This record gives sequence, C-alpha cells and structure tokens, in this order.
Amino acid sequence: MSNNKLKFDEEELQILRDFERGEFESIKNFQNEKKQLEEAAGNTFSRDKRINIRISSRDLTRIQKKAAKDGIPYQTLISSTLHKFITGKLKEMA
Repeated sequence: MSNNKLKFDEEELQILRDFERGEFESIKNFQNEKKQLEEAAGNTFSRDKRINIRISSRDLTRIQKKAAKDGIPYQTLISSTLHKFITGKLKEMA
C-alpha cells in the first residue's frame, strides 16, 4: 500500500486496497455511460408536478418539526418520504 501522510477512514482504506490489488476495471465507453447516468440522476430528482393534499394540522406540525430538526424544508421531507415509499426503500416499523 502507498506510504503517504493522508488519513483514511476504513472504507477509504478498503477502496485503496482493492485498487492496488487491481480489482477495478475501466468502464468501456465511459463518456456514454457517464452521460446516461447523469441523465438518469437528473430525471430522478426533477420535480415537474405540483400536488395539493389535505392532512391533519397535527401531522403537518410534526412533519415541519422533523424537517427543521433535519435541516431541510418540510416539502422536501414529504417528497423524499413519498419517493422512498414508492421505490420500496421505506421500511415499515413494527
């Protein structure tokens, strides 16, 4: 492994070890792959529709408090939660 003065966390050290063992391969058609991934990322986060919903004031207050605690706008929290739900990434707690 390289002898340098940089401090790495465990994940970074594992990446460095894997790289030095030659476990990474160049991506064929890198520019094309990059363009496709950038386009997909852009489409994932584009917000092109507006909706209106009715929820209880109690729920809205709790959402706003949670969003403030997380340092994000409450609409972003709602949108993110809905996205996680529809993509199956939101886990139900028992």
